Amino acid sequence: MPDNFNFHHVGVAVPDLEQAIKFYSRAFGLQLVSGPFEDPIQKVKVCFMAEPGQSLSHLELISPGDGDSPVNGYLTKGIGAYHVCYEVDDIAQALVGLRSNGCLVVGKPVPAVAFGGRKIAWCWTPTQQLTELLERGRA
Repeated sequence: MPDNFNFHHVGVAVPDLEQAIKFYSRAFGLQLVSGPFEDPIQKVKVCFMAEPGQSLSHLELISPGDGDSPVNGYLTKGIGAYHVCYEVDDIAQALVGLRSNGCLVVGKPVPAVAFGGRKIAWCWTPTQQLTELLERGRA
């Protein structure tokens, strides 16, 4: 696998973002490091939490933005943690490599509000894992 894949975060579906922020702060000592953001393209509200003093976001909390948000399906099934994210240098090149390794691209690259307009894309791995790619440093 190319060395430009760097683990970025785990995404967790939550029904109420504000309540989840309070819970993760109180129960695990995490702090809000970015957001909340509303992303109309993804139809979600998101924020990022991390341990105090950490520079990278480790936990992304995602709540539905509206009635037809894709996150509703995970919540209905009782699924919390549902994706991992890797930051990549070139999202198009990374998708080509993942396709050649048996991944199915399920969401073409689009700008993401939570990342200042940097592109994200989604794929499904042969190991049944939803994976998000985040293009490094480009808006």
